Amino acid sequence: MTVAPSGPAPAIPLSRPVVDDEIRQAALAAIDGRQYILGPRCRELEDGLARHACTRHGVLTSSATAALWLALRALGVKAGDEVLVPAHTAFPTVEALCVAEATPVFVDVDRFYTMDVADAAAKATPRTVGLLPVHLYGQPADLDAVGDLAARLGLWVLEDCAQACGAAWKGRRVGSFGRAAVLSFYPSKNLTVMGDGGAVLTDDEDLAVHVRRLRDHGRRSKDVHAEVGFNLRFNEIQAAIGGVLLRRLDVMNERRRALAARYDAGLAGLPLATPAVRPGARHVYHLYVVRTAQRDGLAAFLAARGIQTGIHYPVPAHRQPAVERLASPALPETERLVDEILSLPISAGHTDDEIDRVIATVRQFFGA
Repeated sequence: MTVAPSGPAPAIPLSRPVVDDEIRQAALAAIDGRQYILGPRCRELEDGLARHACTRHGVLTSSATAALWLALRALGVKAGDEVLVPAHTAFPTVEALCVAEATPVFVDVDRFYTMDVADAAAKATPRTVGLLPVHLYGQPADLDAVGDLAARLGLWVLEDCAQACGAAWKGRRVGSFGRAAVLSFYPSKNLTVMGDGGAVLTDDEDLAVHVRRLRDHGRRSKDVHAEVGFNLRFNEIQAAIGGVLLRRLDVMNERRRALAARYDAGLAGLPLATPAVRPGARHVYHLYVVRTAQRDGLAAFLAARGIQTGIHYPVPAHRQPAVERLASPALPETERLVDEILSLPISAGHTDDEIDRVIATVRQFFGA
């Protein structure tokens, strides 16, 4: 949910994707190449994504939601299988589980907004087959604890890195810890392709082959379909854009981190909580999320002054009407934080002056 000012477009948007001549020229070159689906630029981007995450394989697809569904199918998920997933996440994480016919088992989150592994352990049953930790807002989950739990119970791990491309846990990039991981290239993400898009990362060659087949109608060859898949392919124009921005990703993430540090310093001493960073984590700030009991008033105050904000997410996944049949028990931390969180503007395209203006306006609201 986004809170925006009425009237003209906001002077300071929540996110600002970079658009420049190099990106335009890459897109035009792809158009002139006249091979538009799963061509050489797609293969180059897949290789680049795998290298960046230190995995063996990258498989492009139409969205992160599609990537999750493809990975779940390739992992052999079937009806009745339970998967432990945090309730504080974008609903598509859960949606993919449901479409794959798995049963999401909702887990509370810790103070870093990621999976509470102790709660996950308490909710595991003989039907549990996997863990789906979400590296939310750009912050890695506790991957040591996730890995220990998975090993103890014999579960697979599928990492949701949709908001954390380039983040790291103890010096190792997220996306390289589980059987597979997924990325998102939605326009506001750290790595974008100027539209929807996603990818599966894995070291498992059989899984990568299976995902590639499923995304292209289950084909073994042009005219032979080994199984029922779907059309979830990627295109050359967006791959060309993604290739340009992948080369800039680490620099863009450092820019986000610098702006987050600017916020941390400027908002210190106010009655609101700035993002806590887990020891050992390299946070890449897809979103800069603060907490305050005065959230709604602050959002309205900022909107009236031309500053866009967001709430990620106002309705927790376990309370969505689409899954009310699951009758999930209460999750105290998740249900408390959704009334307090507010996302402030941040992206590699924001200027220091814009962030300073947001800081000054927040301080004005609190009378500081």
